[in-house]
Amino acid sequence: MTRMTDAGRHLRILAVSWEGGGNVPPTLAGVRALADRGHDVRLVADDTMRTEAIAAGARFLPWKRAPNRRDRSCESCFIRDWEIADPLAAFLRGCERIIVGPAQAYAEDILEALAAEPSDVLLGSDLLFGSMLAGEIAKVPTALLASNISLWPLPGHPPFGPGFQPARSAAERARDAEAAAMGEQLWDGFLPGLNAARAHFGLAPLAHVGEQHLSAGRHLLATSRSFDFPAERLPDHVRYVGPLLELPSWARQRWTNRSAGRTRPLVLVSFSTTNQGQADVLQRVISGLAGEAVEVVVTLGKALEGLRLQAPANVTILPHAAHDDILAEARAIVTHGGHGTVMRSLIHGVPLVVLPMGRDQNDNAARVDYHGAGLRLDPSVPPHMLGETVRRVLSEPRFAERASALGRAIAEEGPGPERLVAEIEDFVQRSSEGARSAA
Repeated sequence: MTRMTDAGRHLRILAVSWEGGGNVPPTLAGVRALADRGHDVRLVADDTMRTEAIAAGARFLPWKRAPNRRDRSCESCFIRDWEIADPLAAFLRGCERIIVGPAQAYAEDILEALAAEPSDVLLGSDLLFGSMLAGEIAKVPTALLASNISLWPLPGHPPFGPGFQPARSAAERARDAEAAAMGEQLWDGFLPGLNAARAHFGLAPLAHVGEQHLSAGRHLLATSRSFDFPAERLPDHVRYVGPLLELPSWARQRWTNRSAGRTRPLVLVSFSTTNQGQADVLQRVISGLAGEAVEVVVTLGKALEGLRLQAPANVTILPHAAHDDILAEARAIVTHGGHGTVMRSLIHGVPLVVLPMGRDQNDNAARVDYHGAGLRLDPSVPPHMLGETVRRVLSEPRFAERASALGRAIAEEGPGPERLVAEIEDFVQRSSEGARSAA
């Protein structure tokens, strides 16, 4: 039976996404929640997401002009950031090939979908400038979904990327200002292309690339306010909705090695389901835990299923396993620090050892460290140091205590999917009221 909003309104929602790995499950979780609420959801995305989108209750539309991955193989990836050692260069490639560079193509596909069927709201992506552009052109209420922490610094937060802790001194505030200025300069390298796309659609030029996201009326952060750094104030258009955790379609392997009489602590090792060139790091982690008095479960994923690793007797490698069963018994996790993995770990009260490899991982690791829920290491750390760090996290109760406390705080904020639905409905209602008042 179709369910409506409390006001009885059936919303027509156009959502957009792209195949970026960790952003896919939150998008699908949001689509599922909106469809289950009774709203009509169309999703424009890469063909890799077609089957999952339909299963979540959406009508699917593929990208036509914009980049479109047909499968999740390493060869089909547009960004291929594992080929680049320099994180800034990897960021620039992502901007060039997906985030900003193809903005006109993404906008044209979205505008075509909006012209084919009217929509009450556009649920864009904080990593697709084309979705922001399309909402501005079509004058459709536009909300941006961030699958983790805010890409744009909140008041009192350090800039995104380097993994800084909040500034506590004049020197650290100067550090943040310098990093923010450098970040703006990097973004603005794409300003000519973005302004050319804006001119194509008859829009005025921007002074900075970062101004484009302000065209959206609401920014929805699919993370926990308790996990994030405290903000001096939260801009009215920014809302935390909580983590949107959806099992990847390939994660159907159950871990059944439960043991009430387990004598050694269980450690989960997980380093992303997309290729980040993590084979060497994974092998060093396994080597570092080989001589420890622990049981180790290593999970891979679709993009890593063919990876060949040397596994000692205390290590089990699972190619397609879901994490929840393992985390229910794990005493620690060693991970790259992807947002979904961090959230699942904390919800289970499992402390983390984080070896960030880029993307949002430095900043997630900084928050884990800030809350005392684990420790951060450089991914180049030698195996013996990794083993020592895991031993410390297992032996010092404060890490598990802080992880459990943070997990309870995340749970008390309420389910992310329900909060996302409430925010979308509220946003559409307020937008409609504003339009009537303006008329």
